[in-house]
Amino acid sequence: MNCRHCEQKINDLFLDLGFAPLSNSYLTEADLGAPETTYPLKLRVCRNCWLVQTEDYSKADEIFSDDYAYFSSTSKSWLKHAKQYCEMTIERFKLDGGSHIIEVASNDGYLLRNFVTAGIPCLGIEPTLSTAEASRKLGIPVEKKFFSLELASQLVAEGRAADLIIGNNVYAHVPDINDFTAGLAQALKPEGVITLEFPHLMRLVEQCQFDTVYHEHFSYLSATVVERIFTKAGLRIFDIEELTTHGGSLRIYGCHNNSKHVQTQSARTIIELEKSAGLRDIEYYQGFQSRVNRIKDDFVRFLIDTKMNGKHVAAYGAAAKGNTLINYAGIRSDLIEYVCDAAPSKQGKFLPGSHIPIVSPEHLLAYPPDFLIVLPWNIKSEIIIQLRGLIGNRTKFLVAVPELEII
Repeated sequence: MNCRHCEQKINDLFLDLGFAPLSNSYLTEADLGAPETTYPLKLRVCRNCWLVQTEDYSKADEIFSDDYAYFSSTSKSWLKHAKQYCEMTIERFKLDGGSHIIEVASNDGYLLRNFVTAGIPCLGIEPTLSTAEASRKLGIPVEKKFFSLELASQLVAEGRAADLIIGNNVYAHVPDINDFTAGLAQALKPEGVITLEFPHLMRLVEQCQFDTVYHEHFSYLSATVVERIFTKAGLRIFDIEELTTHGGSLRIYGCHNNSKHVQTQSARTIIELEKSAGLRDIEYYQGFQSRVNRIKDDFVRFLIDTKMNGKHVAAYGAAAKGNTLINYAGIRSDLIEYVCDAAPSKQGKFLPGSHIPIVSPEHLLAYPPDFLIVLPWNIKSEIIIQLRGLIGNRTKFLVAVPELEII
């Protein structure tokens, strides 16, 4: 396999999670009797540029189909995060009615709705029909396409270059990261700003967040790698923020090489921190598999022991990370009876691979479990607060990653 960025041959295996279906390919009851496609789920690391990446098996148009079931607005904490971001950028970059904003992977309008309210022109780029339609209902213009250099050139030709380009949790999702980044540069005005948010590879390794690995993520990113990719596209990083979202993320601020934006100390500090942590040494990536296997084994052992003791276990959050954990552990509905999710688009369906039924949170009232596993552990506090009011203290909550913990 050749590296997606530098095109050098890569052989070093970072993580092998066996075979798994696409994490957001939820099944209907009619699908349960049909064959289900799975793909190898492996990560490799490039010794030349240090990009961690999945092997090439699935295609973007297979993953992000028209009935894509992930809606960003489901999470109240994520809506709050988006609102705070919009308020910050409006003030910091002096955005107003004469500005133009583009969000790549705008999903259901969870973020751009704030710019619409502020009277700032914006455009969403969103390839999935279900979320694009939800965004349009909020009055947000949407191009239902995958972002690329070709699309960026079209937007510029139409006079729709951007003062601010936003990419929240999309940079890791693009198979051709070089073309995507070249498109960012093409669509950006001379003094414009790009902000990208993505889970930080360093936090993934430190906290063994292996369940954030799935086919929808083609790359696992660090500031060091992004700096290199930006340089090739004529961009540079001028600021970096560390965020708590998704178990530890980075927000990268980018601009054209010749822009007036001054690089902050924070940007230099985080890149140096990665270097001192060892992200440019192959030894940093070795031994991760054994740590993952220990977490998986502890999780399976708990479920079997709980069943043997006559107790019942359910889960909350039909999230992609939960599907990675469940499928790698080989769990089925005999150990986890059902999973609740607040998104109506998922209710009545089944998790891919495990075929565990997805129900509404109200199901907990009729069939309260002894233990409830919070699969999206990154928003566990929000979920537990919501559910305590629904089911009281009769159910114990737990998470499995980064270690098995009863809360």
